[in-house]
Amino acid sequence: MQRTARTGASPLLSRLSLRKWDFWTFVIIVGYLFFFTFIIYPLFNLFYASLFDENGSFSLANYGDFFRLKYFRNALLNSFLVSGLATVFAILIGVPMAYITTRYNIGCKGLINILIIMSLLSPPFIGAYSWILMLGNNGFITRFLHEIGIPFGTVYGWKGIVFVFTLQFYPHIYLYVSGALKTIDTSLEEAAESLGHSSFRRLWNITLPLIFPTLSAGALMVFMASFADFGTPMLLGQGFKVLPILAYEQFISEMGGNPAMASTLSAILIICSTSILFLQRYFVSRKNYAMSGMRTPKVVKLRRTPRILLTLGALVVVCISMIPQVTVVVTSFIKTKGPVFHKGFSLDSYKEILFRVPRAIMNTYSFSLISILIMIVFGLVLAYIIVRRKSKWTAALDGIIMIPYVMPGTVLGISLIIAFNKPPVLLTGTWIILVVAYVVRKLPYTIRSSTAILQGLDRGVEEASISLGVPPMRTFFKTTARLMIPGVLSGGILSWVTTINELSSTIVLYYGATATISVTIYSEVFTSNYGTGAALASILTISTLISLLIANKLMGKKGLNI
Repeated sequence: MQRTARTGASPLLSRLSLRKWDFWTFVIIVGYLFFFTFIIYPLFNLFYASLFDENGSFSLANYGDFFRLKYFRNALLNSFLVSGLATVFAILIGVPMAYITTRYNIGCKGLINILIIMSLLSPPFIGAYSWILMLGNNGFITRFLHEIGIPFGTVYGWKGIVFVFTLQFYPHIYLYVSGALKTIDTSLEEAAESLGHSSFRRLWNITLPLIFPTLSAGALMVFMASFADFGTPMLLGQGFKVLPILAYEQFISEMGGNPAMASTLSAILIICSTSILFLQRYFVSRKNYAMSGMRTPKVVKLRRTPRILLTLGALVVVCISMIPQVTVVVTSFIKTKGPVFHKGFSLDSYKEILFRVPRAIMNTYSFSLISILIMIVFGLVLAYIIVRRKSKWTAALDGIIMIPYVMPGTVLGISLIIAFNKPPVLLTGTWIILVVAYVVRKLPYTIRSSTAILQGLDRGVEEASISLGVPPMRTFFKTTARLMIPGVLSGGILSWVTTINELSSTIVLYYGATATISVTIYSEVFTSNYGTGAALASILTISTLISLLIANKLMGKKGLNI
């Protein structure tokens, strides 16, 4: 009884937690089997393959070649360059945007929020494709600038990659920092103001240090997303290589790839991502950021002119972020012939994709639907054992589930092929391996959404049901699961959006019959079929918008749980 009192759990639930081999024990076992099969085992095979040379002999030559050859070292430095710069610029945009929208009574806040989330959920490679249409070698903005005598290069190269990453990922900073600024305790800010600190000094010395854990988490998301992205550097690089591209090229090459080196590059990608994660946690753990949270900030009411100026400034930023989505929708209705756009509008691009690639459209939605159904079921039961059945086993399982956070999509695809490219489990070349990749890659987001909802539910409802003689399993499905469903569905819809837009893992795992919209867009852009590429990208954009509105409706006044 004393042990029960210390943990805060009721005697009834404590006795239930001691029972062995009940339904939840079965869930834990199934969870371990699934994640060991599709995360731990593929990763082990990946690292194991990196320790053998092309002749099958045990060797560290691949790692030696990586650090010896400038070609590979430069790819690593390039990855850090574009990811680091994108993170810095995302902070420079995201923090002021978050501060303005949370601290001042600017107009159009709802519109700004929905547009920012919309730009975040759109895949980066569509942004890259859109900027190629505008600022590429033959882009319409490029041609216009040349016609009026303004010299302009192109969007290609590392500068273009950083530009696209910044506009794509600054919403991570905005969303994280906005949440922190809304709940920060203003006592310290008011104390600094009473001591004569200027607004800038108060922001720099007080506000930013207080929100550093949240800001660093957002910066980590930006860095990891940029570091792992495949599509944008592939479309815009033109010779500028980053690690995900090299891993893909080494693994899948028409001239004869080097799977061992691809495994080595993938292992280095994971090591770098994990190191950045632990580095961020180290800096956060060095100081105590606890606040009482008793006095949340009040929104400052601005005079008319400053309010208009700040509103226009925020709208300009989000409108620039939305240019890629608008561009693909508009250009999808323009008459085209290969890479050349002609005057006038038509539906020819849509007719062509319905005739040429209907299977890719069906694949995208069918594979994603299967994946999301699995994620919702897994999200419900795994979140329950993580939150309600805490133990060293569930804590370890929670850690395993989070591994895909630091796994780039290309690395996940390569590891799954290495693990399941031979009997007894031959999944390579089937649609099943794509579904597995989507579930493994996106499940952490659904589980995090589910755990957040479950932590806010009172245990008393479950205890009352069990005390009336309803078994724990039936209690979960009849009461707890029903209460969790709205939040879980909203998280599932957001996972659905990222799944239909997934390119990095799909491009490694697909073959002709299992191609999806994202892979087809990628192929159409590389063959200069810009009209059909725009039509397919428009389908993804509209799907994203509809999904976002549905998720927002499900969450109601709480807003989106991103």
